[in-house]
Amino acid sequence: MFQGETAITVDDKGRLAIPTAYRELVAGACANRLVLTYNPFETGCLWLFPHDEWEKVRDQVNALPSVKAVHRALQMKLVGAAAMVEPDGAARILLPASQRATTGIEKKAVLLGMGSKFELWSEQAHLAKIRQTIGEDEISDDMADLRL
Repeated sequence: MFQGETAITVDDKGRLAIPTAYRELVAGACANRLVLTYNPFETGCLWLFPHDEWEKVRDQVNALPSVKAVHRALQMKLVGAAAMVEPDGAARILLPASQRATTGIEKKAVLLGMGSKFELWSEQAHLAKIRQTIGEDEISDDMADLRL
């Protein structure tokens, strides 16, 4: 279970170090085999899955009938763009240049533990998203039942 927010620095080669707090969890969850892909619902964000979790998502997405354009778009963004990454000896993973360019992830980024996966946000996109409040008219029935 991944949770928490960590400011991350991306080096000149496009690598980021897995935070120390997550290294053992990542090693245990997937033997350091991770999959990086686009978040199809938010701009400026990538998803980073442990390999086993990724396989579940990939299989669900690939099972969608490809005759619908929205299914093909989801398949392209998630499965077609997926990159296998493994931390090196210094616990760094290489972010593909195309994914960095598309999401605007540069020197500074934010890594969020989101349960079964991580979200990697560009600093600007994360700041913009986190500053947005949830309006009363946006509260779903499921959210109304929460005791926050």
